Amino acid sequence: MISDTSYRLDGQTGLVIGGAGGIGQVLALGLAAAGANVVVADLASKLQDAEAVADSIRAGGTRALALGIDVTNVASIQEVVTRSVSEFKALDWMVNCAGINIRKPVLDYTEREWDLMVDINLKGAFFCTQAVARQMVSQKHGRIVNIASQLAAVAMRDRSIYAITKAGVAHMAKAFAVELAPMGVAVNAVGPTFVSTPLTTDMFTDATFIQENLPHIPAGRFGTTDDVLGTVRFLLSPAADLITGQLILVDGGYTSW
Repeated sequence: MISDTSYRLDGQTGLVIGGAGGIGQVLALGLAAAGANVVVADLASKLQDAEAVADSIRAGGTRALALGIDVTNVASIQEVVTRSVSEFKALDWMVNCAGINIRKPVLDYTEREWDLMVDINLKGAFFCTQAVARQMVSQKHGRIVNIASQLAAVAMRDRSIYAITKAGVAHMAKAFAVELAPMGVAVNAVGPTFVSTPLTTDMFTDATFIQENLPHIPAGRFGTTDDVLGTVRFLLSPAADLITGQLILVDGGYTSW
């Protein structure tokens, strides 16, 4: 039977990759507020910000650890998983928010830009998922959520490579789910619409962007970080026990046209 506790994460330990700012920071704080201990992992250059998020989590009454990570480096990913398990003895869930978007016409992209986005958005997501999944299989339980995008389901000009990588992340949930569900591990992706964060400020101050895109969202508004948090928290909670291999779109109907 579903109860209020079905949406709680009390006693669990999770890893938020990209947790020093933006959507990742809101997720780290919000999931901690649901009762979880949280490892906040981000680039070494953002470790001070990650420590600040960890301090806020501790002030709220649960445990936290801040670690540097390079998602393009498999050894760095494994080190974060190893240190997390050493500190907390288990990893019940992971949310991967690491990502990059270079916006330009499809005919103008360079090989370097392709490699950078694929390495962070797709390769990074795969090997982060693989590393935590190995630990979760040994525990016989675990939840993994990779943050994709509504562009995993539709295309948009000037964002072709980003859309390609996020479509890969969405399909990756299916690939992992088929193999890991029998071992107690669920893997899903969440695809938000446009969400205002420090990295997207330029879009939300661009009148042309707003005029072109807001009318395409039937709900009549852009997304918030709390919209993403609600969906992620649900997927990590006991209430979502039978959900795996899915792309959950948090898009206000953007992809329904």
